[in-house]
Amino acid sequence: MGIRKFAVLGAVALATVSLFGLSAKAEDVTISVWSLDRDIQPAPNLIADFNKLNTGIKVEYRQIQFDDVVSEAMRAYSTGQAPDIIAIDNPEHALFASRGAFLDLTDMIAKSTVIKTANYFPGPLASTVWDGKNYGVPKATNTIALYYNKDMFKAKGLDPNKPPQTWDELLDAARKLTDPAANVYGLAFSAKASEEGTFQFLPWAQMAGGSYENINSEGAVKALDVWKTIISEKLASPDSLTRGQWDSTGTFNSGNAAMAISGPWELDRMTTEAKFDWGVALLPVPEAGAERSSAMGDFNWAIFANTQHPAEAFKVLEYFASQDDRMFKDFGQLPARSDIAIPATGVPLKDAALKVFIEQLKYAKPRGPHPEWPKISKAIQDAIQAALTGQMSSKDALDQAAEKIKAVLG
Repeated sequence: MGIRKFAVLGAVALATVSLFGLSAKAEDVTISVWSLDRDIQPAPNLIADFNKLNTGIKVEYRQIQFDDVVSEAMRAYSTGQAPDIIAIDNPEHALFASRGAFLDLTDMIAKSTVIKTANYFPGPLASTVWDGKNYGVPKATNTIALYYNKDMFKAKGLDPNKPPQTWDELLDAARKLTDPAANVYGLAFSAKASEEGTFQFLPWAQMAGGSYENINSEGAVKALDVWKTIISEKLASPDSLTRGQWDSTGTFNSGNAAMAISGPWELDRMTTEAKFDWGVALLPVPEAGAERSSAMGDFNWAIFANTQHPAEAFKVLEYFASQDDRMFKDFGQLPARSDIAIPATGVPLKDAALKVFIEQLKYAKPRGPHPEWPKISKAIQDAIQAALTGQMSSKDALDQAAEKIKAVLG
């Protein structure tokens, strides 16, 4: 989807100024914002539009790099040089909130006529909460579901309108679809020893009754056993252990995998690269009627606790939230809100897929929230690698992970 430029008309500007109760001042208050967003993404564009409103608040923007967000933001906060607002990856949110680095927005949100917590999907909202208080506002969101090649389903005698609903059905379909002679695997997914591996595995554990605090539950062990079966039977490529989601989805797009677990960020690429009929289904569950779950990604907005202008910074967040209906149509990102309808794109495969991803978001859960999430995630990653490479049984690997996580949780 092309990114359309958005022009703020005079009438809209006046309405927005009225909405936030702001008026131009002789001397603007300056609010600084840090984010990863490039020029075609939300932050710089929303900021440019806000600045055109002449509200008495001027917003300055700085683009930062993903690998530097946590270290640079913490260093800036500790030295009193933090920005007023930052976009933070949702699993890192609790790290800052628990240390008092983010401003408690609970009362501001309660009084806001713009930001309503009831409008957000539960998962994204939960990622901004620490100790029962709101320390941010979801910026955007994403999740994962099951892509499948309908043409391959037909060729192997499978109903293209009935994708796998349970783990057993997924294994059965993957076995029938795997065709070594044609260099086709039944499934593509990422079990990489990084956050991507945790991102893809944790929903499986959650659907079976596990959690990061209970990662060695009977259900979680069963989930890892299913992954182990997929790898040991070569229903997925052995390099699933080293490839990220982008590469594994590429395998699906090229016709070398019949199914893939990935997210809505792939839709534009899918419509361009995939030369076959495809669909998207909710992630299969352990058994019919079991609890659903899915991963949850993307960033949250937060205000640093040492801002000199908390009221003005919150006004900027309110403006960002007021533009959430532009998140998909202008920037191709899913809003974190259930009250905003996703407009049709006119591409039938993409529109059908989007409906599934929106449904899947109802069940998406945050990673954590916990201030030591990287350590918790590392324990899960190590368990996945140990089990899938045959070094340990799924139970032994997850028992070891549970001990590591127990030590982190104290």
